Amino acid sequence: MTAQVLLLDFGSVISKSLFETLEDIEATFGLEPGTLDWSGPLAGRDDALWQSMQRDEISERDYWYRRAAELSEQVGETLTIKDIIRRSRGQDVNSVIRPEVVAVVQTAKAAGRTTAIFTNEMQLFYGADVIEQLDLLNHMDHLFDATTTKILKPDPRAYEMVCAGLGLPPGQIVFVDDQTRNIAGAKAVGMLAVKFDINTPRACFNQALTLLGIPSLDESVA
Repeated sequence: MTAQVLLLDFGSVISKSLFETLEDIEATFGLEPGTLDWSGPLAGRDDALWQSMQRDEISERDYWYRRAAELSEQVGETLTIKDIIRRSRGQDVNSVIRPEVVAVVQTAKAAGRTTAIFTNEMQLFYGADVIEQLDLLNHMDHLFDATTTKILKPDPRAYEMVCAGLGLPPGQIVFVDDQTRNIAGAKAVGMLAVKFDINTPRACFNQALTLLGIPSLDESVA
């Protein structure tokens, strides 16, 4: 049976990563271009702290907490990751949504598939008031956020909770996430999974559509 659900992580998958909009952070906080060396998984760059996180030496939340502490020291004020996101992105979450994801969600919906978000910290990092402005939510059938459930990916219980909420077995769900540990967790419970690469977003979304039995995005999509 063809998979019925497109399940998307939020940060880096639906929204552009902070690495892709680093110049906005620098401009917001009055730093010279190139001051911040956060590069995460961007091709051709080396981010030692990110690699430490990939080796499970620190958590993803810890990565961002440490980046917030570094920026706080550089600008002389105490900042949380939520402060950084809200101030650098002007509280307009729609401005950093990938155009490809809008197209892939609309394509999935038109094909009769269910669409959902599965995130560890959407409300924690953005705030409920900003999330309410997200136009894409009008096209999503479900939102699962560990900010409120308190069970984070890759804990098996998080995936099981999603399956229960969707009322479907894991094999009917295509999950897209940028973190290897979360992809491994999804596969361990039986979900179909696509490892998202911020360097090649279209290819990743097309892979998800293929698993859903839907034709790839038209090349005219930005």
